[in-house]
Amino acid sequence: MKENNPRRGPNDRRDRRFNDRREPRAAAPAPVEEEDETRLEGRNALTEALRAGRTIDKVFIADGDTDKSLQRLAAMAKEAGAVIVPVDRRKLDMMSTTHAHQGIIAQAAAHEYATIDDILEEAANRGEAPLIVICDELSDPHNLGAIMRSAECAGAHGVIIPKRRSVGLTATVAKASAGAVEYMKVARVANINNAIHELKEKGVWVFGAAGEGSQPMYRADLTGPAAIVIGNEGDGMSQLVRKNCDMLIHIPMSGKITSLNASAAASILLYEAVRQRLNMGA
Repeated sequence: MKENNPRRGPNDRRDRRFNDRREPRAAAPAPVEEEDETRLEGRNALTEALRAGRTIDKVFIADGDTDKSLQRLAAMAKEAGAVIVPVDRRKLDMMSTTHAHQGIIAQAAAHEYATIDDILEEAANRGEAPLIVICDELSDPHNLGAIMRSAECAGAHGVIIPKRRSVGLTATVAKASAGAVEYMKVARVANINNAIHELKEKGVWVFGAAGEGSQPMYRADLTGPAAIVIGNEGDGMSQLVRKNCDMLIHIPMSGKITSLNASAAASILLYEAVRQRLNMGA
């Protein structure tokens, strides 16, 4: 992607000087449990991994289970080079972190993370303006998985997550993503603010989702290169991330509840971007 790609958006560029000083947050985010990122649980997660060509090292299958679809899946994994290990279902229950293993757990090669350049290259290869989701310290693997599922369905080009204080691509994330984890490019960065700065320098406008955002999502120009920032489940975006966004946007709501789940908000904003882009091409 060209470095001098013009920035698009409704407002002129404000001061571009990057401030790497961290400001205190209202409260520290909940600690994130470490989970094995090589574990796949459930039939759909393994099926999509095999379709995507991911290396599967070992498959643990419920011994004595006569379900034909389960046996076919084990045969597919064996044909792809995996070692099949029949085990007692109680052992699968003990191994499982999702508590929904459906009689099969696989040990796969570690998921390969992408870079920001990989995500931008994906957009360029498709001939599309980049559409990216940035997750600011999400701690719930179900939220990250659901966001990845929506992002993949909406045709987004990548998801960016931080290395610290954030869930990674775990078995729970993979299951919640319904297999999208195998197709969506995910960049895991050391510093979200540095990533935002890099995106800006490469022509991407950064929109932060916030209830107090100055513009409703319908008035934000999401037709050009755009990254949507979704904040932590408890505190939302950090103060520095808010400051580094080009614009804070909100989802208009008329009910008595004034906030949305992080993954629901991401889905709505992604499909607003899809709507705008489709209308632009009509």
